[in-house]
Amino acid sequence: LKQVFNKDKTFRPRKKFEPGTQRFELYKKAQASLKSGLDLKAVVQLPPGESINDWIAVHVVDFFNRINLIYGTMSEYCTEKSCPIMSGGLKYEYRWQDDSKYKKPTKLSAPQYMCMLMDWIEMLINNEDIFPTRIGECALVLR
Repeated sequence: LKQVFNKDKTFRPRKKFEPGTQRFELYKKAQASLKSGLDLKAVVQLPPGESINDWIAVHVVDFFNRINLIYGTMSEYCTEKSCPIMSGGLKYEYRWQDDSKYKKPTKLSAPQYMCMLMDWIEMLINNEDIFPTRIGECALVLR
């Protein structure tokens, strides 16, 4: 259990929204609607008068937090030895490529791949140019 909460391994602290900010209020609305037992399609709809980009950003961060917790709980069972390849069943193998260390798609173990993936996502979420936290500023662009 100690390994699950070791930041150098897989667990990352939850990303939080600053109380009093617009995104914090949106997060509270999202949590309330998801716990209400309503139709899922209805609960994820944009609240009236809110920015679609802020609404999506709140859900992206919440999704990251939930995936991080799920991965943290199973990481002791998926080790370099037991999961030497990041795969999606027998047909698919995921390889890592980035703009710095891995210039070509590279085979990594599942724990290495997940660590790289979670670090990359966390870096994007923390990038103020992509996910600004100031009220009224939103750079996330839907295409």
